[in-house]
Amino acid sequence: MSSPIQEFFSSADQKFAVVGASSNRTKFGNKVLRWYVDNGYTAVPVNPKEKTIESLPCVQDLSSLPGQPSEYNVSIITPPSVTKSVLEAAHKNGIKRVWLQPDVESTEALAYAKDVGLQIIAGGPCVLVHGIPSTRAKL
Repeated sequence: MSSPIQEFFSSADQKFAVVGASSNRTKFGNKVLRWYVDNGYTAVPVNPKEKTIESLPCVQDLSSLPGQPSEYNVSIITPPSVTKSVLEAAHKNGIKRVWLQPDVESTEALAYAKDVGLQIIAGGPCVLVHGIPSTRAKL
């Protein structure tokens, strides 16, 4: 039986959205985005205030992802007060798997995810430590 992290990386045709991506290279939103790219994945930064991050076109919200939003898995790096609304948008757009990076979850957000059947990773694991590089990763 595979772990939730293995399932997260083996699904979604290797396409990921990073909600809370930042242009500031010292912030986790930027580090997480760079981890996906550096490890061979297609990653789209999601931030309503930016046009590009790390030379990647940025989208304002999950419904603006290229192609079908439901083809993506999502990493969230937002303040806990925003996380539930991101989960609502993920559910509305048919996204099934979400990774709540450390310190973004709230009791309300976790309850919502459970109620609507989102497959979430939460409670501490971080993609920077626990992520699984793509077979297409740069060597």
